[in-house]
Amino acid sequence: MSNTNCRPPTAGRIILLTAALVIGLATAGSAENPARDAVWRTIFARPAAVPEPAPSAAAQIALGHDLFHDARLSGNGTASCATCHEPERAFTDGRPKGQGMDGSILARNVPGLYDLASGKSFFWDGRAPTLTAQARFPILAEDEMAGDFPTILQRLDADAEMASRIAAAFPGAGGVTEDAILAALAAYVGSLASPATRFDRWIEGDDSALDEKERQGFALFVGKAGCVSCHGGWRFTDDGFHDIGLPGDDLGRDGRRQFKTPSLREAVHTAPYMHDGSLATMEDVVEHYTGRLIVRPSLAPTVVRNLTLSDDEKTALVAFLRTLSSENADHDPVKSVRQLVP
Repeated sequence: MSNTNCRPPTAGRIILLTAALVIGLATAGSAENPARDAVWRTIFARPAAVPEPAPSAAAQIALGHDLFHDARLSGNGTASCATCHEPERAFTDGRPKGQGMDGSILARNVPGLYDLASGKSFFWDGRAPTLTAQARFPILAEDEMAGDFPTILQRLDADAEMASRIAAAFPGAGGVTEDAILAALAAYVGSLASPATRFDRWIEGDDSALDEKERQGFALFVGKAGCVSCHGGWRFTDDGFHDIGLPGDDLGRDGRRQFKTPSLREAVHTAPYMHDGSLATMEDVVEHYTGRLIVRPSLAPTVVRNLTLSDDEKTALVAFLRTLSSENADHDPVKSVRQLVP
C-alpha cells in the first residue's frame, strides 16, 4: 500500500517517524542503540487491548464465524470463505494465486485477514471501502464462490436454527437478509487479531526477546533497507498502494501497477508473497529488493534504489521478519466447511 494514496499520518506520528528515521539512518549498522529503540518502541507498540465485545457484538462475531465456514454461501454448496482463507495458514491458502471452485487459477494471491478492523480499504487494488463491501465480492464472483443471494437466503432461512441466530444477532433487521449475512461476516473478519509475537515482547521492553541477529535485522528494516517506509506501525502496513517493481501485466489500482501494502504480521505462514504470489520465500522477497527491481517511472519513491545487502545482512533481515509471526497461526478450531445436503 504511490504515496499520494497513503493516509496522512497524525502530527504526533510524523514527529515520531521523522525522529526515528533520522536515528535509524544514523545508526543503520548498529543492532544496539537504546535511543533509537525507544522511539521505535513507541511507533510499533500495539494499541491497548480492546475490551470484550458486548453480548450483541459477540453474537454477531460467532454467527459470522459459522457463516465464514458455511458452504451454503457458494453456488454449488461445496466451498466457503474458509476454503481459500484457511485459519492454519493465517487465513491464506498457500498457493501463488487463488483457486476457483472449478480448479481455475484466479488473478491474484489470496490475502491474509488479520487486523483488518484497522484497515482503510480491502483487496489488493483497494476496491472495497469496508469489510462489509469486501465480503460481498467473493460470494458473488463467478470464478470464486459463484453464489447468489436469493438462493443463499432460501437455504439459510430453511435452517430454523440459523434463521433464529440471525434474527437474534440482528434484531429488527428483518430476519435472514443479505445485509445481516454480510454484516456478520464483517464482524467476524474484523475480530481477527494477529497474535502477539517475540517482537511485541521486545517492543514492550523485554530486551532478551530478540537475539543479536534479529536486532541487526530490525536496524536494517528501519534504516538502510528502508522497509519501514511502507511497512510502518504496529500492523506493518501504511494501507497505501505502491508499484514495487514486479514484472507482469496486472496493472493493479487505477492502472498504475500499484498494489496494497500487505501487513507483515504472521508472514511466515502466508507464503508465497506479493499480489501475484511470485516470490516463494522471504529470502526471495529480500532478493527482489536487492537487485531484481524493475525500475520504471511508476516505481514507488519509497523503494530504495540500488540497495545492496551482504549475505549476512540478508540473513539478519529475514531473521527479524520471522519475529513478526507466531509459532502457530491456527487460532480457529473449525477445520472443515459445512457441506450443502443435496
